[in-house]
Amino acid sequence: MGYELKTKETDNSVIEFIETVESPKKREDAYKLLEIFTETTGYEAKMWGPSIIGFGSYHYKYPTGHEGDAMLVGFSPRKAKISLYFATGDSKREELLKSFGKHTTGKACVYINKVADIDVEVLKALIKQSMLFLQETYPPK
Repeated sequence: MGYELKTKETDNSVIEFIETVESPKKREDAYKLLEIFTETTGYEAKMWGPSIIGFGSYHYKYPTGHEGDAMLVGFSPRKAKISLYFATGDSKREELLKSFGKHTTGKACVYINKVADIDVEVLKALIKQSMLFLQETYPPK
């Protein structure tokens, strides 16, 4: 969960950020993802930190007493791969990923090379499942 702690929502322009993505193919994928995430979440895209595009937010509080705000879901068109941010610790995520297409997983991210490699319907299901899981785990006050 480390990445959430230093990543704060900013007022920077999402479109301006996508326009700085060097690879035209990756830029095109970023716009595709922007559309899919916006439609599926119903939230406006916001920049979180310098390079993550996030949707929605929730307030978390750990047993340690640490608390803060984080995005519900998001993505980042990085140089090597595109990082997708979903809720961690959700067993249903693993199930959905089985039919997701070509990807690798990290601690908090799922990495894809391009949108063409994945099943967009499964992506939408992953986004919805993440939001549901986080809203159940950290109910809005």
